[in-house]
Amino acid sequence: MIDCVENRLLTSRRSLLLGGASFAAWAYLPKFAHAADGRDPRLIVVILRGALDGLSTVAPIGDPDYAGLHGSIALTADGPHPAIMLDSFFALHPAMPEFARIYRDGHAAVIHAVATPYRDRSHFDGQDVLESGYAGPGRVQSGWLNRALEALPRGERVSSGLAVGPTTPLVLRGNAPTVGWAPVALPQADDDTAMRLVELYRHRDPALAMALSQGLQLDKLAAGDDMKATRGNAVAQMRQVARGAAKLMAADDGPRIAALAFDGWDTHANEGGPVGRLAFLLGGLDGALAEFESGLGNRWRDTVVVVATEFGRTARINGTDGTDHGTATVALLAGGAVKGGRVISDWPGLKLANLYEGRDLKPTTDLRSVIKGVLQDQFGLSDRVLAETVFPDSAAVKPVKGLVV
Repeated sequence: MIDCVENRLLTSRRSLLLGGASFAAWAYLPKFAHAADGRDPRLIVVILRGALDGLSTVAPIGDPDYAGLHGSIALTADGPHPAIMLDSFFALHPAMPEFARIYRDGHAAVIHAVATPYRDRSHFDGQDVLESGYAGPGRVQSGWLNRALEALPRGERVSSGLAVGPTTPLVLRGNAPTVGWAPVALPQADDDTAMRLVELYRHRDPALAMALSQGLQLDKLAAGDDMKATRGNAVAQMRQVARGAAKLMAADDGPRIAALAFDGWDTHANEGGPVGRLAFLLGGLDGALAEFESGLGNRWRDTVVVVATEFGRTARINGTDGTDHGTATVALLAGGAVKGGRVISDWPGLKLANLYEGRDLKPTTDLRSVIKGVLQDQFGLSDRVLAETVFPDSAAVKPVKGLVV
């Protein structure tokens, strides 16, 4: 993972310069035939790096222990910024009205108390497990989405994947061909990358880590640290990325599978409840989903968007009005092909005895089972391919049925 972080910074400039040319690259890809049943499936995987607070994104308002644990950042069904009730128990963060609309239309779903097999709390290892598809971290060179792409029958409509951003996410790296695209306006490094470098050097060179951290703080002070402008830019960038990817994927000869990552979800301090830092981030994600819907046009009806993160956050807020690294969280599905309008959860409860290690939402659904269900219904991958190739050694993890119309 050290190499991944450093390589990300070194290759950013080159990737951005090349990114604008990727639109033209699709002219040289093979044309796709339409399926006999008229379906033309598409899959977009969105990785939220930094660990999403699932209890604030889709709040279990009906759980009597929720409000006490989440304290000042807990969502409520009333007040000046009420959460959006999805059913009698779960409520959506008010910064996500577009997702709520898609949910009401029956084309979005929430899977709650979900997690990968990873049970420690390192961003590096958690993201490695999330994107590689293996049960544990390691120096794996391919991701589960690339292996799924490679497993599709020869001559299928899906012959290449779209990697959105300055570098290809691990989930889409591997032997199957990919084409990259990044908006030229994307920054070369963001706060999440800086955080990763500080964490990296904290173990390798504590003195350098302290100097780097202090330098970053001084840079913020010198620039005035206009937080509202920074957050506004982050929201605009999420929409811009989604808009460009949708334009490519809407074309008859465009990609059918894409992956992208949004950074900055590590909300240790000042997370905010219905308004604040997390609200800005969720508003950006919500806007990106709306851009996918509008940009894909008629292709939206055959599309599934999977939103996932490496792990969740603690059930109880910390002393800085934030949440620390946790375990279970939410996964979101959106798209015209989603059989939605529902929250899917084997809810474990938030009483102390029910929390994982006495601090986290307990995972009751394996994220791999959700992704397997989507891949099987969208592209017809067999149980064996999913268990041996896409997610190696996962035969015991069965695909969730009925996620796709």
